[in-house]
Amino acid sequence: METPASPFPERLTEGYRAFLDDRFDREKDRYEQLAETGQTPKIMLIGCCDSRVSPEVIFDARPGEMFVVRNVANLVPPFSPDDQLHGTSAALEYAVQALKVEHIVVLGHGRCGGIRAFADDAQGPLSSGDFIGKWITLIGPAAERTGGRGRHETLDGYVERLAFASIQQSLANLRTFPCVQILESKGRLQLHGAYFAVATGVLMLLDPATGQFLPAIGELPRKAMPLRCD
Repeated sequence: METPASPFPERLTEGYRAFLDDRFDREKDRYEQLAETGQTPKIMLIGCCDSRVSPEVIFDARPGEMFVVRNVANLVPPFSPDDQLHGTSAALEYAVQALKVEHIVVLGHGRCGGIRAFADDAQGPLSSGDFIGKWITLIGPAAERTGGRGRHETLDGYVERLAFASIQQSLANLRTFPCVQILESKGRLQLHGAYFAVATGVLMLLDPATGQFLPAIGELPRKAMPLRCD
């Protein structure tokens, strides 16, 4: 017997109506142009699929401006061509070789569940297949760089510190892709690390010269609390 179709979520229908009445109406010409000419984004952003961290919202992006890839914990695997399925690597290949993006941003964030799942030894697998458990092993090299959780360090503190290190590890993994290596060496591609603090709205950028994450803008909103992480 066929299972009756479930009704489409009303929240989505309402949101779509609001989109048609507001943003689509304001940017109709842009949508028509994108449909006619295709996408030509200059920026690829690799972010987490956490529902609190939408890159398009954080950066107030217009349609067609960013090529966004989201996965658990905003991870980039190292270059590893084989017969397995590689969603993030496939998107990276398309962005760099077909779209010819000029910037790749790895965007981490605070209170990341994927990072916490790796850091918390007491947390068991979510399922018998445990896709997440295998995926987050990519955080391992970053954890080694941090020296692991300190003897008197809280889990929350370690999770945040590991999130910064994981961004740097993903950038290192990006550079294992030959196409990225070649274009970066020629100055045609730039890599960036960024971190978004969910609770305060502060955006931090990685300074490649010092390895520190510093505020993206000089004047922060009054409620935003700056962070500094080595």
